[in-house]
Amino acid sequence: MRRFFCGVHAKARAGQPLDALETLASQWLLEHPEYDPDLADAEAAVARVYDGSQSQANPFLHLSMHLSISEQCSIDQPRGIRQAVELLAARRNSLHDAHHEAMECLGQMLWESQRAGRPPDGQAYIACVQRRATK
Repeated sequence: MRRFFCGVHAKARAGQPLDALETLASQWLLEHPEYDPDLADAEAAVARVYDGSQSQANPFLHLSMHLSISEQCSIDQPRGIRQAVELLAARRNSLHDAHHEAMECLGQMLWESQRAGRPPDGQAYIACVQRRATK
């Protein structure tokens, strides 16, 4: 994924044609110009360790979560996620902000799944996003 995002970054900056997934990724890259330095050198990006020790977010995890939520919404899987994210985006007046809140729910769902050793609970994820939309 690191090479993918670095490649998209380079192609977009050079004005080269992008396929559908690259176009979607480039739209999220535009929302996060603070990640430009991380994306400028693919070899350095692959070698870099994001372990939280320097209070630095992992831009590749963050961007991957944007892509995941976009894909989930496009196919409405888990069923109901599209409506929940759309409602949250309408309440926040920002799809970007809605994605960031949905990321917190997605991360919580994955953490709980791993901790309990069971499959991810898509309905708990959707309920989390819905609760945020009503706050």
